[in-house]
Amino acid sequence: MNLHEFQAKQLFTQYGITTPEGVIVDTAVQAAQAARDLGGDRWVVKAQVHAGGRGKAGGVRLVASMAEVSDTAEAMLGQQLVTQQTTVVGLPINKVWIELPSEIERELYLSAVVDRTTRRIVFMMSASGGMDIEAVAETTPEAIMTIAIDPAVGLQAYQCGEASFFLALTGAAFKQLQSVMQGVYRLFTEKDASLVEINPLVLTKAGTLVALDAKVEIDDNALYRQPDLAAMFDASQENATEVAAKEFDLNYISLDGDIACMVNGAGLAMATMDLIQMAGGEPANFLDVGGGTTADKVAEAFKLIVADGKVKSILVNIFGGIVRCDLIAEGLIQATKEVGLILPIVVRLEGTNAPQGRELLAQSGMTNLIAAESLSKAAQQAVAAAKGAAA
Repeated sequence: MNLHEFQAKQLFTQYGITTPEGVIVDTAVQAAQAARDLGGDRWVVKAQVHAGGRGKAGGVRLVASMAEVSDTAEAMLGQQLVTQQTTVVGLPINKVWIELPSEIERELYLSAVVDRTTRRIVFMMSASGGMDIEAVAETTPEAIMTIAIDPAVGLQAYQCGEASFFLALTGAAFKQLQSVMQGVYRLFTEKDASLVEINPLVLTKAGTLVALDAKVEIDDNALYRQPDLAAMFDASQENATEVAAKEFDLNYISLDGDIACMVNGAGLAMATMDLIQMAGGEPANFLDVGGGTTADKVAEAFKLIVADGKVKSILVNIFGGIVRCDLIAEGLIQATKEVGLILPIVVRLEGTNAPQGRELLAQSGMTNLIAAESLSKAAQQAVAAAKGAAA
């Protein structure tokens, strides 16, 4: 789960990481009042969306008058911000963050992520902050330092010292980096994060380190023990269909193709999508209904699929291990009638009571339900059905 910048900065403050003073608002009037409350003669107006590249897309503006604060906030709010990390539709701007500007001497990069290879939290840092770290990694990989943290002992002072030397920090900033890194590490472990990123981490002209931007991602699987963070979820920043799927315990991800998939099991779902592509088609989604599939779940899954207007056919691939295939077949028939589906539905059933399930489909009298004998054959039939519907 992604947090907005202002939410991440609230967490940073709790963990002793210095951030610029700012106020979150959702109207132009509030924006002007926030600027008055903050004082000063310049302010930064920052669109709050779950995407990077906001500055290049016009989502971050430095303004020098109260009128500009109000006008800029009004121009942003209610609009869709399109960046290199969004779709062409963009993401809605429902809030803006009004912040005092910082006197920047240098821009650095600092993040903590989970390295699946070493199974450890790894810090990444670079003196080339304020730009795409991916570009830095590709063109000048020697400009990035990584430090793996032993979970048995945690982040050590000498590792922070190595990082300070690498970033060429001196004076108070040399010692302050240890405080920043310790704050990031504690936040990461205590809040079940999967990413904590500060880009840029700026060295000010006064010689202090300030987190100018903040990005935090929380592990969805740990939200049950992070209720305060779970309450920060902003559904407006997510795909509406994917949000609806979560309410019914369905794992759904939208894709660009026209052949919908409904499968029980993540590995089986990925294999199904691969076979669709091998047969010359493109999957419209990843949809895992889970091991304990029920008729109600199937019906909700079909509703999600129907909501995607580009779908031309549906491939249902169920392995009956925990549940019986004949019960799945009954659920499919019931759900198809309930939703009023007229799209061609290719069904591959395998496992417990698979022959009985295929027999039920054959006897249903529903011409759009097509029983397949094998997965490869099912993929071919689904692709052919989609092309026939498109024609």
